Amino acid sequence: MTSFKCSLFACLQMGFLKTFFPLAGDSFPVISAGPKFEENPQFLVDASDFECSLCMRLFYEPVTTPCGHTFCQKCLERCLDHTPDCPLCKENLSEFLANRSYKKTILTEALIVRYLPEELSERKKLYDDEIKELSDLTKDVPIFVCTMAFPTIPCPLHIFEPRYRLMMRRCMETGTKRFGMCLADELKGFADYGCMLEIRDVKFFPDGSSIVDTVGVSRFRVLSHGLRDGYNTANIEYLEDKKVEGPDDEELVHLHDSVYDQAVSWFTSLKDNMKAQILNHFGPMPGKESEPQSNPSGPAWYWWLLAVLPLENRAQLAILGMTSLKDRLVAIRRVLIFVTRKRPR
Repeated sequence: MTSFKCSLFACLQMGFLKTFFPLAGDSFPVISAGPKFEENPQFLVDASDFECSLCMRLFYEPVTTPCGHTFCQKCLERCLDHTPDCPLCKENLSEFLANRSYKKTILTEALIVRYLPEELSERKKLYDDEIKELSDLTKDVPIFVCTMAFPTIPCPLHIFEPRYRLMMRRCMETGTKRFGMCLADELKGFADYGCMLEIRDVKFFPDGSSIVDTVGVSRFRVLSHGLRDGYNTANIEYLEDKKVEGPDDEELVHLHDSVYDQAVSWFTSLKDNMKAQILNHFGPMPGKESEPQSNPSGPAWYWWLLAVLPLENRAQLAILGMTSLKDRLVAIRRVLIFVTRKRPR
């Protein structure tokens, strides 16, 4: 390698050139290395000079740390999930992590675009294929193993484990903003039924952890269990209630209205401090719906009630997997009768 080539690559890796060139969106000076370079740019640029030391592939969306080391942004983020130190020199990057000021290293990216177009095209195709695979919401769906979740019900999460930080980023990068929530299972790893959650907002903290605001969207059944980069995945099928018509529909509406009124009566009878806690965590009880079968998962008030009732997770899980609204209404009515009788006078 020529001394000029070594010097340029060293400057790129140590981050010296980023001081003299503008940031994203700005233009930058044209580098001229003389006729010999213009006729044969490979004399200076080689793909191995632009290889991320973490993934050992061509830089994709390169970013440079304050200590002057360049990595793919996704690679650096994964490293910082585990430790706030530079992967190469171990300099502390806590402030860099807190600010989350990832800015593309424009000069590095510009050189790759200009002199390594074929390699960049292959690298981009690889990235796009990965995103497409991660975007499939029926196959290898990311599964957060933690608690019960229900359709239409908020489920705030504190994300601090590296595997779940990675999961949340991927959900955001793909644009799906969705992942599955399942209870833990001692034998299988996680339960056979779960709820798909949708990310509404993410609040990051200086240490890299975050509070993720999610809401339940739809129910699913697990077909097979898997693993990807440390977190659980599953092939799933979505659950929808079996609709009824005619006299059965009339009977269902009557049952629905009756159980709703029973639920309102139970909640109204609670002590003020208990009601305040429920309202603070879950919000007010949704109203009664005129068409109980309008939603594939049934009325929203039902899931709100299931979330606030003092039921064991196993019982909640059994109800979550039911595809008959009538059966679910009968089950919750029994629970209401039980808790009403059990409550001290």
